[in-house]
Amino acid sequence: MTENNAIGYQFFRIAKVNDIPAGERLFIEIGGQPIVLFSLNGEFLATGDVCTHDGGSIGEGEVIGDEIVCPRHGARFNIKTGEVLSLPAVTGIPIYPVRIKDGYIEVGISAE
Repeated sequence: MTENNAIGYQFFRIAKVNDIPAGERLFIEIGGQPIVLFSLNGEFLATGDVCTHDGGSIGEGEVIGDEIVCPRHGARFNIKTGEVLSLPAVTGIPIYPVRIKDGYIEVGISAE
């Protein structure tokens, strides 16, 4: 989700841009929501750290291109859109807007 689609979100400063090398991820929690922040192909992307199939953590799964594979049952999700790409999951994962401000990565959570 881009910052342009982020109306109605409160942003939280997470880390400096240089603190997360390409290909790495950072596990955070904002407002009780577990989130994974990915550094992929020059972009920072944030998803919920939950597999919608069984409620377990998805963040430790293998990243293949723009996809994350659940480490338990193999469900696949698009990291950019949250869309479910394969069974056993049938529902997508949450995604969160990410922006860079003053050299820091910020993740948005719905203000509602």
